Amino acid sequence: MSQHVFSASDYVARSGLAEQFADIAAKVEQFQRALNDYMSTAVAPQVQWQYRVPELGEGGACSLFGQLADEPYDLTAILGGQTDVNQRALTQLSLITAFYRQHSGLDWFGIYQARANMSGDTVLVKLAYYGAASRAEFPLNATFAQISNNSTVGLSGKAKVINDVAAYLGSGGEYYTCDPKVQAEACLPLFDQSGKICGIVDAEDFNKNVFTADAMALLVAVCLTIPAYLP
Repeated sequence: MSQHVFSASDYVARSGLAEQFADIAAKVEQFQRALNDYMSTAVAPQVQWQYRVPELGEGGACSLFGQLADEPYDLTAILGGQTDVNQRALTQLSLITAFYRQHSGLDWFGIYQARANMSGDTVLVKLAYYGAASRAEFPLNATFAQISNNSTVGLSGKAKVINDVAAYLGSGGEYYTCDPKVQAEACLPLFDQSGKICGIVDAEDFNKNVFTADAMALLVAVCLTIPAYLP
């Protein structure tokens, strides 16, 4: 399977990033090569099948910051078991996550896939991440998209880049607050080989204005690589 569904320039245009980041394609391709080299040589990290998640507020609309649920979230059910195929997929996604952490230096990053959960609802489920505990599933519907950038991007396929969360909120923007320390966020779509939206990535930092052209080139390179490894 080809690792890259679209060219860098195609992805930038399709995701709506062209107006702000039109000239990053060459840099994206450099990061793609570096990521491919890393994945072929790095020691595979231990896969997280379970991870801690925050308690959800009333109606599940928002997380209660600092309060963790008693039971960790387990990926086994939504992925259909701890099969060899799923283990390999999560290993590769963990490698991509480790590469992004090493090269970005940002405080938080997660890879989400669009899937039906055990209730039959379509959600974005977090398959690999680093950083503070955070929500495992985001409802992928128009109602939840009114308060969630993750769900909005997962439905629209258009990237959302916020370099100053406080200013964004002050201008009337809707924002799902999981960690009040976050001051910048970039949420980008993932596309499968047919062009269908198959998930998202979300990157966050406790500092403003971190999503420069080079930072976005790194994130786009990651987005072009991930779909080939989704379970």
